[in-house]
Amino acid sequence: MLRLFVEAHAPDPETIATAAAHIRAGGVVAYPTDTLYGLGADPRSSDAVRRVFAIKGRPDGRPIPLIASDTASAEHVVGFTPLARRLVDAFWPGPLTLLLPEAAHRLAPEVLQGHALIGIRVPEHAVARALAAAAGGVLTATSANRSGSEATDDPAKIAQLAVYGLEVLLDAGRSPGGLPSTIVDASGAAPVLVRAGAVPWGRVLEST
Repeated sequence: MLRLFVEAHAPDPETIATAAAHIRAGGVVAYPTDTLYGLGADPRSSDAVRRVFAIKGRPDGRPIPLIASDTASAEHVVGFTPLARRLVDAFWPGPLTLLLPEAAHRLAPEVLQGHALIGIRVPEHAVARALAAAAGGVLTATSANRSGSEATDDPAKIAQLAVYGLEVLLDAGRSPGGLPSTIVDASGAAPVLVRAGAVPWGRVLEST
């Protein structure tokens, strides 16, 4: 496995470019976010997304969440509602994942797994945003762990995924950890809490 070391707050562009090239070639890269480490692949590539499922041992039927480098990139793959725009203004970049409908059928069907909505956020981590920007604007963002085991902020534990096919680890040291992102269905007029997490539900309600 190729382990690329990078500074968390000021990532080296050449290192990011090396990791992004692997993603553009259909590979999977483990990378840090503002919560835990994720597995990044091109969400437009069926083969790449299937590799993510294989590395995680993830069963079919569960959609894969995404990160975007910025709001404009997110708008290329999901349709924003007025509610979503208010929440984006309040919490992005940050640990709030919004469930929204796909826009223009740009994603591989393996990402949605037959669901109508897909989760997306812009993380508050320089490495994650830089990698997404260099790899086409959006990445898969499922946690970097085997299904059924705990997600982690520790790159040393993620390196163990090499035996399951992970080829590149973008190592910025421990990520902030803590709770995962809060997931909110923002496809309608009112928010619906899907998973409690790093952003308190009360703050979400105050921002709508």
